[in-house]
Amino acid sequence: MENETEVSEFILLGLTDLQELQGFLFAFFLLLYMASVLGNGAIVVVVMAEYQLHTPMYFFLGNLSCLDIFYSTVTAPKMLAGFLSGHQAISFASCLAQLHFFHFLGSSEAILLAVMAYDRYVAICNPLHYRLVMNPQACLLLATATWVTGFLHALMHTVMTSRLHFCGPNHVPHFFCDIKPLLSLACGNTRLNLSLLSVVTGTVALCPFLLTLLSYLYITSFLFLKVQSRASRRKAFSTLSSHLTVLTLFYVPVLSNYVPRSVGGSTEREMAVTLMYTVVTPTLNPLIYTLRNEEVKSALRKALRRTLLPGKK
Repeated sequence: MENETEVSEFILLGLTDLQELQGFLFAFFLLLYMASVLGNGAIVVVVMAEYQLHTPMYFFLGNLSCLDIFYSTVTAPKMLAGFLSGHQAISFASCLAQLHFFHFLGSSEAILLAVMAYDRYVAICNPLHYRLVMNPQACLLLATATWVTGFLHALMHTVMTSRLHFCGPNHVPHFFCDIKPLLSLACGNTRLNLSLLSVVTGTVALCPFLLTLLSYLYITSFLFLKVQSRASRRKAFSTLSSHLTVLTLFYVPVLSNYVPRSVGGSTEREMAVTLMYTVVTPTLNPLIYTLRNEEVKSALRKALRRTLLPGKK
């Protein structure tokens, strides 16, 4: 595709210009990034290695952990480099690639959370047909559809942004290349881009959110009205609480950033909100699922014993 831009690179301004904060922020976000990669990586390895976790719920959890690793990797390394060297230069092509993968992985995660809610709905409300409905082929199809839909959504934004004309300032008031900061630098008409951001991205965020919310509301009513055993109810709510916590941590900042129809607003607020779901939430997700899930904790203990004591099982 022919690109008419006169700007060959952008300058990412980063989180702050205060030099005294750079070292602290570098150490803090480096620890968060390492915790995210190691924690989510451990879940992926354990889900693949432990036969007891070869179920639809943990298959989707493994997908979520993969998404979280890639998602934080899209923005964190460049942000960390900026803390060490100041403002970061990024080529136009690299900027578009960062934008693409950010929206690809973010929209895929939103859809995956809805798929995980559907999985819990079938498991709790229709347990006798669970293995039939959530068979391996269906799980693979749902996971593939999730990744492909996220990719196509991001591709739309990448193509539309690449067609914009950038002829003036190239300083991006953000720590990575996102759509809103780039639109504020474009010289031409960005009305179509804004409409797509509002309508399409808003739909991609809101529809899975509403489906997820409806699933959990139905599950909750089902547990109170149909399930008499307190032990069964407690076990189901224990699993749901982990899913709802992850859902809240992801959707609250995402909806506050992308549903409003504007490019302006507080850049500092948008960067803080973005940090929440790109760095903080991927770090917290493994803790949420391991601390509240006995099966995952048991599998992790077994894996650690095999690693540290190879002769024992």
